[in-house]
Amino acid sequence: MKHLDYLKNLVIMASADGSLTEREIAWLVDRCAELGLGEADLGEAMEFAISDEATMKLPKEKSEQMRMLGDLIRIMAADGDLDEIEKRLFALAAAKMNVTQKELDELITKLVKD
Repeated sequence: MKHLDYLKNLVIMASADGSLTEREIAWLVDRCAELGLGEADLGEAMEFAISDEATMKLPKEKSEQMRMLGDLIRIMAADGDLDEIEKRLFALAAAKMNVTQKELDELITKLVKD
C-alpha cells in the first residue's frame, strides 16, 4: 500500500468526528515522518479527507491490515474521545478486510500493553 494512501486513511479517521485536535495533528505529523512523507503530503491527505471523493483504500495483506487497524485505533484515541462515527468507520474497515473478532481482541491487547 502506498504511504500516501495509508496517511489518507488515517486523516479520514481523524477527521471523521468533524474536527482535528492538536493532539491528532501532532500524531499525524509524527506518523508522516515515520512514513517518509512531508508537510505537503499531509496537506494533500487533509484536503482529500474533507472532499466528496474521500474513501479509505484498505490494504490486502494481513500484516498491513493489522498495522492499519492499530494506527486507526491510535488516531481514534489521540483526542481522548472515541466518537460513535469513528467506531462505526473502524468496524466497517475491519469488516471489509475480513478481520475476525479474535484478531481484533489480540490487536487491542497488544496495543494496551505497548
